[in-house]
Amino acid sequence: MAGIRVSMDVGGDGVAVITISNPPVNALHPAIISGLKEKYAEAMNRGDVKAIVLTGDNGKFSGGFDINVFAQIHKTGDLSSLPDVSVELVVNIMEDARKPSVAAIQGLALGGGLELAMGCHARISTPEAQLGLPELTLGVIPGFGGTQRLPRLVGLKKAIEMMLQSKSITATEGKEYGLIDALVSPKELIEISRQWALDIAERRKPWISSLRRTDRLGSLSEARQILQAARQQAKRIAPNMPQHQVCLDAIEEGVNFGGYAGVLKEAKLFKELVLSSTSKGLVHVFFAQRATSKVPNVTDVGLKPRQIKKVAVIGGGLMGSGIATALILSNIPVVLKEVDTKFLQRGQKLIAANLEGLVKKGSLTQDKMKKALSLLEGVLDYSEFRNVDMVIEAVIEKIPLKQSIFADIEKACPPHCILATNTSTIDLNIVGERTHSQDRIIGAHFFSPAHVMPLLEIVRMEKTSPQVILDLMNVGKIIKKVPVVVGNCTGFAVNRTFFPYSQGAHLLVHLGVDVFRVDRVISKFGMPMGPFQLQDVAGYGVALAVKDIYDSAFKGRLFKSGLVELMVENGRQGKSNGKGYYIYEKGSKPRPDPSVHSIIEESRRRTNIMPGGKPINVSDQDILEMIFFPVVNEACRVMDENIVVRASDLDIASVLGMGFPRYRGGLVFWAETVGAPYIYSRLNKWAELYGGFFKPSPYLEERAKNGLPLSLPSTSSSQASRARL
Repeated sequence: MAGIRVSMDVGGDGVAVITISNPPVNALHPAIISGLKEKYAEAMNRGDVKAIVLTGDNGKFSGGFDINVFAQIHKTGDLSSLPDVSVELVVNIMEDARKPSVAAIQGLALGGGLELAMGCHARISTPEAQLGLPELTLGVIPGFGGTQRLPRLVGLKKAIEMMLQSKSITATEGKEYGLIDALVSPKELIEISRQWALDIAERRKPWISSLRRTDRLGSLSEARQILQAARQQAKRIAPNMPQHQVCLDAIEEGVNFGGYAGVLKEAKLFKELVLSSTSKGLVHVFFAQRATSKVPNVTDVGLKPRQIKKVAVIGGGLMGSGIATALILSNIPVVLKEVDTKFLQRGQKLIAANLEGLVKKGSLTQDKMKKALSLLEGVLDYSEFRNVDMVIEAVIEKIPLKQSIFADIEKACPPHCILATNTSTIDLNIVGERTHSQDRIIGAHFFSPAHVMPLLEIVRMEKTSPQVILDLMNVGKIIKKVPVVVGNCTGFAVNRTFFPYSQGAHLLVHLGVDVFRVDRVISKFGMPMGPFQLQDVAGYGVALAVKDIYDSAFKGRLFKSGLVELMVENGRQGKSNGKGYYIYEKGSKPRPDPSVHSIIEESRRRTNIMPGGKPINVSDQDILEMIFFPVVNEACRVMDENIVVRASDLDIASVLGMGFPRYRGGLVFWAETVGAPYIYSRLNKWAELYGGFFKPSPYLEERAKNGLPLSLPSTSSSQASRARL
């Protein structure tokens, strides 16, 4: 509890400055809540205190309630550790007090931090401070009165947008909307806040309780229309999550029956949501992402990351151009190499198109686009590689080509240069076979589109130096990726774990299940798209390129069919030529192509695995399980071989790399909620019916039979597999 404190300083002007201190963001730990109650009580009882200024230490107001408390409640199921903040502190002690409070905001006021500020009688802020209520991202709703006060300060429509989209605004915007009363410089913040508090106490400024305001809510009929439209939007953007509709329930209660009734309803709903499966999943993902920054023998041995001043990218195709875009967007100069002028110009055009797309979306200005493009240099040979600190190879998945490139760059680059490959599948030992710099070779596996997708899978070989791993982790953070360090094997962590995903889908289709039904079931579960639409979007070339690699690495647990080859023979390339399982037309949503059924029928005829020649009869739940349980089974092998540092790394990687539903907590977390015994029994049954693709791994079998969690580290792993990480 060191460093967690609430202090109070009373000046000669009669203003008590109460300061929250809990580095780094002044999170509202239960001890902070207790301290606030104690200091407010003292201020109310002191005759020399006329008014209060509430602020945060070290240039930050507060980042919100301490999320560790949620994690503890999820373990114990005990809600008693949740302090009474909404009614006891914010309403009774602060808002209804006989002495006024002014919030002095700097840096950020998020979640419970902003809710405390809204309980004050005025809010003074520095212009750049971030304000928001992002609680829905954790599966809960604002629980300290935010659903009631924010609509009364900024208007119902804006408040709903901020809460449902977890969208923060700057204090400058907050001033325009009515959330902030005055903008001041950091130097003036406390002084002006003190004077403002005194002016309220002495009635020179209005004494305003935001909970009692109704002027920004509009008429009842207008409010109901806004709420109805918001409910429809919530159904579209969050069909499987309860907190969006529950948030609107709390807001509606306050609109219909007044702010205090709304606060009571909000407090009740908040406690119910804390124990929901959605909150458990989202909080788990939050901590899983944090945990990725800790890598044994890399981040705990006193190393400091070296500065990467310039990066070379080899290959200007879809992946190479995306990687280059991500780097120049973060002010890292890039040398882009291609084999000839035609391919180089194409790569440069792809990068420019990536940036223009961001400009159109409003996430990049024209000036920043020009600055980014000025950091890009195109070359046709290795002469400029003498000045780079890192090379990222991003050519097609052909082993001889990659081996040749690595032999060349080892000679062309300085001895400190990191030699990285963006291969999605090939074992790094094979890629770097012809080099003598095994300590500098590393995998930098980006996901497509590389300038958008947040995951960076960092693949270490047995000889990769900790310094190189740390350097790439740091570059990942600079370019706004979440780096996950994994061990070296075919497919690494994500693609290896998920190779049964498309295989299971293909197996079901060859057993007679409708291809579009499979996609509908998987989309309904919460994946961004089904496996067949995903194959269309990724392109069939990827599937064909890795087919032999997987076949060699995972003999006996693959389902083989010639469906993809048949699709290509019939002139279908997926989204790239507008025709795959779906039809793709500019300006329209993809739509199922009924004519694909004849191709599927031909593939079924050739594969001939339908029992008795008739389609199997399965429920939607069967489809879901027959696709995802083999994925869980492969995840068990990945964990058993120590390809990941911890099980939660697979969870965050599945969410950020494959779009696994965040609210389900990631792949392994979700599997734990289903239960190893059930998954094992289902796989066993299907293995008997349909073959080795479904055969449970020894790791899964051990856990199912002994009642052990899937995420529990294996004690029986071989020395070789332990050495991977």
